[in-house]
Amino acid sequence: MKKIGLIGGMSWESTVTYYRLLNEGVRERLGGLHSCRILMESVDFSEYETLMQKDDWEGIGNKLTQTALNTEAAGADMLLIGANTMHMAADTVQSSLEIPLIHIADAIAEKAKELNVQKLGLLGTTFTMEKDFITRPLTEKYGLDVLIPDEKARTVIHDSIFNEFCYGKFISSTREKYIRIIQQLERDGAEAIILGCTEIALLVKPTDCNIPLIDTVQAHVDAALNAALDE
Repeated sequence: MKKIGLIGGMSWESTVTYYRLLNEGVRERLGGLHSCRILMESVDFSEYETLMQKDDWEGIGNKLTQTALNTEAAGADMLLIGANTMHMAADTVQSSLEIPLIHIADAIAEKAKELNVQKLGLLGTTFTMEKDFITRPLTEKYGLDVLIPDEKARTVIHDSIFNEFCYGKFISSTREKYIRIIQQLERDGAEAIILGCTEIALLVKPTDCNIPLIDTVQAHVDAALNAALDE
């Protein structure tokens, strides 16, 4: 089994899910008392949030790169950045590494293939929804169509992520707002919904919707385990 490097803490609420799913996945695949070989460095998300507000993605890229290099030097065989939005700097990070970075967009595309869907709705931070670091590989590399919510809905999603989810608050009234946003995307033609922030799946469950959900944490974990176990 290869060793998975994980940059966590963005936010730590979803990093807990990464750790759990990686270990559950190994146990399911190998059985017995097997667990996942993980090297994790968990960052102080406040520092990154400050840089995001300044739109300083070069600074974020530099910080992530140093953390990634620390993980590589400690013996990781591959790297996960445990946050959708931080993949804005994925190319910068990968360019400094010898080990592969498992990009979350590739993991999303694999799940879309399994679901046999072509048109996807995307939920996430405004950075994830409005910039192209997720949508571009999905459209250019995999030929998928990506829809995003309207401006008002994007604000609701972004604010809930930073003001609720990152503080461990998952509120039923917010869930209802998400369900309405998802229903509108479905009316617009979406065949599945990308939960493109690693905390959203802690709020919205498959039973809440009539449309398939692509949980990016689970997708990312599955891609990492496939690589770690050479499957």
